[in-house]
Amino acid sequence: MTAETLLLLCLNFLFIGALPRIFFKKGSLAPMWWATALPLFISPLTAVLIFFDLMPLFVIELEWARWLSLAGIILNAASIALIALTIGSNRIPLALWHQKDDAPQQIVTFGAYKYVRHPFYTAFLLALLSAVLHAPHLLTLLTLVYGLVILNATAAREEKRLAASELGEEYRSYMQRTGRFLPRMGRE
Repeated sequence: MTAETLLLLCLNFLFIGALPRIFFKKGSLAPMWWATALPLFISPLTAVLIFFDLMPLFVIELEWARWLSLAGIILNAASIALIALTIGSNRIPLALWHQKDDAPQQIVTFGAYKYVRHPFYTAFLLALLSAVLHAPHLLTLLTLVYGLVILNATAAREEKRLAASELGEEYRSYMQRTGRFLPRMGRE
């Protein structure tokens, strides 16, 4: 990992970390918020520790390391772009994650939401995957797996609440057309 790739990785996670301040409505950072955000703190910290040789890195052939790093750069750029597109797709800030009074006001189905129901979470997963590629370590791999599990559970809980809301019929129809984190192929 080079200093430049570490900087890009850290900037991506800083952008993610700034979202509660720059985009989401004010709310409390409930325990579930911290549980969901945990891998987003651990992954960049692990990458920094590996970069400064404070944590051992798995041995990877030089040829593979270069390709993994390139893939990680692409994933970081995609994550940052997806976050920006998602912010631009919302006319109003969203409620901060895991708020009890998080009643939906509208269903957004354009922009990034045209393809996936949870583009922020998709961007977070791209960032976690890029950390594994830049800093292939058991800890970054475990944070990716934990992030996938916790974000999937969080998304399922949010979807259940949306489907049971006044906008439920519209949301259930939207769920048929789009994937949770990945676009559904052949649906328009």
